[in-house]
Amino acid sequence: MGNLVAIVGRPNVGKSTLFNRLTETKQAIISDEAGTTRDRQYGKCLWGGKEFSVVDTGGWVVNSDDVFEGEIRKQVTMAMEEADVILFVVDVQNGLTDLDTEMASMLRRSKKPVIVTANKVDNYDIQYYAAEFYAMGLDEMYCISAANGSGTGDLLDAVVSKFQKDAEEQAEENIPKFAVVGRPNVGKSSIVNVFLGVDRNIVTDIAGTTRDSILTRYNKYGFDFYLVDTAGIRKKSKVNEDIEYYSVLRSIRSIENSDVCILMLDATRGIESQDLNIFSIIQRNQKGLVVVVNKWDLVEDKSDKVMKFFENAIRERVAPFTDFPIIFTSTITKQRVFKVLELAQEVYNNSKNKVSTAKFNEEMLPLIEAYPPPSIKGKYIKIKYCMQLPDVRVPSFIFFANLPQYVKEPYKRFLENKIREKWNFSGVPMNIYIRQK
Repeated sequence: MGNLVAIVGRPNVGKSTLFNRLTETKQAIISDEAGTTRDRQYGKCLWGGKEFSVVDTGGWVVNSDDVFEGEIRKQVTMAMEEADVILFVVDVQNGLTDLDTEMASMLRRSKKPVIVTANKVDNYDIQYYAAEFYAMGLDEMYCISAANGSGTGDLLDAVVSKFQKDAEEQAEENIPKFAVVGRPNVGKSSIVNVFLGVDRNIVTDIAGTTRDSILTRYNKYGFDFYLVDTAGIRKKSKVNEDIEYYSVLRSIRSIENSDVCILMLDATRGIESQDLNIFSIIQRNQKGLVVVVNKWDLVEDKSDKVMKFFENAIRERVAPFTDFPIIFTSTITKQRVFKVLELAQEVYNNSKNKVSTAKFNEEMLPLIEAYPPPSIKGKYIKIKYCMQLPDVRVPSFIFFANLPQYVKEPYKRFLENKIREKWNFSGVPMNIYIRQK
């Protein structure tokens, strides 16, 4: 199971800067206005050989005094429910505020490990001011500067030491795991029930009734796989929370634990930004993909032309990765539902495809000769040999060139498209590496 670390704290204490530091990206938009982090930030961090996910929860705080504290409370509640470790960021230069104290009292009640992260300790003298944060009654504190990175090493050591020792996965290794993901209310639980032929999941019309990731072994009709399903029930009082956010947090877990993701879209709503969010998490984790357009029974005109239009619209929105199956289903009429499983199985099998080196060179080298990488500064780039890397989870191909640094993204995409034309890697992400020969 992947570990999830949540960053919480009142606005403007440097949560996004810390997020960027941990994930080594500049994704979060940073500005001095409170409440700029709108996009739900999700990224990966690798430390001491352990990879974990980081979520910057600063996403909600609406900038108005009455809602303000309620919003922060919500942020903390979600972190307490979902995360394995919580980083509570405070600002040494501003000192202890009422909001910090209030958040601390919520966090003390949580069963999760909480690490107080005193930020903006930009030089040695400031760290003495951090002592006042011990008044919040949380034991562990680390002084860091997210802006220049000092202290973050010790902090990460502490974070990694808090992870539960992973219980050995009971799941057998060579059996594929499929996850059904998507926005709330697109019919995820309904489709799982159709697969399983039972109403084991409690399907209700309240978005957000589904609670935890569980594995269900599915073994009939010649299929054998695990369904990673985010099932279980949520208290109704919680349902008015930010469902959209919950669904992304939930999806992170299922996506990380699966081999192939079945991404469900709602035929009556088309593809929305929330769907793209989930799609990008699938891509970042390099998982296989089948797109299911559900509620097809509600669409008036079901002609092939409309289907084609729909398909093209989806592929356009998610380009450049467009080589994946799209299928139109209805969980009510059970139309084409089992075809979804066949496709997921096919995608899983495709990810295992091996191309022999001899065959690969025979097909690819003439192509590369006919369309070589564009020359840069009068230097010609030659690719003389290529092969598929053995034993990697994601199909990866390596091309040996004399000047690998000059081979740019568009050419890699050209190579990938050619590989996809000649061999079936539908639904599967692919890595193209150019190395010094």
